Amino acid sequence: MKIHEMTAHELHNMLKTKEISAKEITTEIFSHVHQVEDRMKSYITLTEEKAYAAADIVDKKIAGNEEISPLAGIPAAIKDVLSTKGIDTTCASKMLDGYVPPYDAAVIEKLYKNDMVMVGKTNCDEFAMGSSTENSSYFPTRNPWNTDMVPGGSSGGSAASVAAGQAVYSLGTDTGGSVRQPASFCGVVGLKPTYGRVSRNGLVALASSLDQIGPFTKDIRDCAIVMNAIAGYDKKDSTSISRPVPDYTEALKKDIKGLKIGVPKEYFAEGIQSEVRDAIETSLQKLEELGAIVEETSLPHSKYALAVYYLIQPSECSSNLAKFDGVRYGYRDKSAENLIDMYMKTRSEGFGKEVKRRIMLGTYALSSGYYDAYYLKALKVRTLILQDFEKAFGEYDVLVAPTSPTVAFPFGEKTENPLQMYLSDICTIPINLAGIPGLSIPCGFSDGLPIGLQILGEPFSEEKLLQVGYAFEKNSEFHLARPSFVEGGVEGE
Repeated sequence: MKIHEMTAHELHNMLKTKEISAKEITTEIFSHVHQVEDRMKSYITLTEEKAYAAADIVDKKIAGNEEISPLAGIPAAIKDVLSTKGIDTTCASKMLDGYVPPYDAAVIEKLYKNDMVMVGKTNCDEFAMGSSTENSSYFPTRNPWNTDMVPGGSSGGSAASVAAGQAVYSLGTDTGGSVRQPASFCGVVGLKPTYGRVSRNGLVALASSLDQIGPFTKDIRDCAIVMNAIAGYDKKDSTSISRPVPDYTEALKKDIKGLKIGVPKEYFAEGIQSEVRDAIETSLQKLEELGAIVEETSLPHSKYALAVYYLIQPSECSSNLAKFDGVRYGYRDKSAENLIDMYMKTRSEGFGKEVKRRIMLGTYALSSGYYDAYYLKALKVRTLILQDFEKAFGEYDVLVAPTSPTVAFPFGEKTENPLQMYLSDICTIPINLAGIPGLSIPCGFSDGLPIGLQILGEPFSEEKLLQVGYAFEKNSEFHLARPSFVEGGVEGE
């Protein structure tokens, strides 16, 4: 197996035994990045010089027989909505083109303490608004399994970089499915932690009550290792929850005999692709064979989740993006004759179509006379959705559902119909509204495109999700599949 196809824990073992150096790993990854990036477009910014400097530090520690972190010297990619000191953070938007933060996000600080080698900042939908990475102001990212297909979104670049071997692991953000859906489309592992489990300090906010940072990895063990590094309380984040962080790798030692799994019938409604349904049902049979008890259950208010989300999220987006007005930082129109004209021209030119659509939706929902009818009512229904999950977790250890109702779709298929695009996240949105953790793992293929299985748990039950995911992974080979790049496209091995 080539270096760029290996996992973090495999590379860590090779570093510890001095079979390879961090510099050699970094060299191989960048060589592969340069080979495929023209076709993939995973990155907005590459940080090659910084990466080699970090690799040299790790090699000195190894030469001095110092203990190294499981992530030391392991090349990582970072979604370009996370602040990185001295490195452009654009949110894939013209509005922040050339913006260089003066500080690192909390998760970046944590990864640096673990001697991360940063490959670069990955492409995404503008300000993390989208399900296909087609809303980037720069370029669309391609799906490594078939470059005619989208990688999912909004963290499409982060998911694609791991699937294509352009990074060993990456960080994305998940507001309505933006880690799990691209993980499903690209055939990698993606985890949205419990709201408050990972600090959001330094994340350019989209919707503050929904956003959460999570990892993309090639397998479950790597996911547990990255979570060990990034989880934990942060006093600088008012939504961070002070709770001890377990060793997530310990969860991988347990089997799932006697575990009760609920299957919400609402996630198998009309619109789910038949191959996706078949793959999920086959996966559930496998979990039953491993000793789990699988039963159908119901989350009756799930049918309102999409409507609720597209009132709450645009409302918070409208509020959070109000600061981008050309006054202090970011893009500024130079032709304006007065202040109001400058505001209008700056925001009209700086934001893309989808961002403007959501700002207008949110501003309308929060406006006088409509607040109670829309935003307040959405908050009340959000509570009902949360109560559905609470009731289900009173009976079941975890819930299992599809990550996405379909596999990756072709570029341009949904761009003219925003509602169709929004429906891509119908299986993931309720989880963000409830603030619970969700894990997507590879569980099958349809016409060479990956299918994702979604495992859900009560708040702070990431260990249980990893336990179930690892049990499935040990008894399947979907996580071992890698896309192979060929002339004219990509084929699955």
